[in-house]
Amino acid sequence: MRLLIVEDDLEASRAMATGLSEKGHQCETAPDGEAGLRAARDGRFDVLVVDRMMPRMDGVTMVETLRSEGVQTPVLFLSALGEIHDRVRGLNAGGDDYLVKPYALAELQARVEALARRRELGSVQTRLKVGDLEMDLIAREVRRAGIEIDLQPREFQLLEFLMRHGGQSVTRTMLLEKVWEYHFDPQTNVIDVHISRLRAKIDKGFEKPMLQTVRGAGYRLEP
Repeated sequence: MRLLIVEDDLEASRAMATGLSEKGHQCETAPDGEAGLRAARDGRFDVLVVDRMMPRMDGVTMVETLRSEGVQTPVLFLSALGEIHDRVRGLNAGGDDYLVKPYALAELQARVEALARRRELGSVQTRLKVGDLEMDLIAREVRRAGIEIDLQPREFQLLEFLMRHGGQSVTRTMLLEKVWEYHFDPQTNVIDVHISRLRAKIDKGFEKPMLQTVRGAGYRLEP
């Protein structure tokens, strides 16, 4: 999952990014609302974690601006302001959840993941496309440049996850949890074997390879 943390307290921002990265998420940070607004505008993040009180542009103004521009990425507000009217103000500005400081990292993680699940449930896609690679989730068909590719069920699941994160690096932890539903590392080469098979099927015979290995990070399906 790709997260944008918009927080002017650099120590708190680093702590959040480190803790969430250790759980398999990709984190980027922005030091104020203006920087957060610029980063969030293209919609590439799954969830925005936004502090309310920041210099240059506060979190509420940042989220109101994003919503007015049509950016619907889920937002979790963080704030030391915990009164009912403060929460209502944040939610009315376009926030999806509100967490009062101080908070436990475990709760932050749970709330972020809940927002991401809610977004996935609310946007059902039946066709995926990355570059010239296309997937029909109903017909269970995959084609590249119009050529049909025969995949085994697990290969199909793996490719679906990679396509849903097209252009983004996905970690081995993410693949184990989302494709194999392992919440631990089984210490096997199961991912390497399936990646190798999938690469042979979607890249062999084509001029441009799409399935890239990102050293030290994981894998990326490049459009």
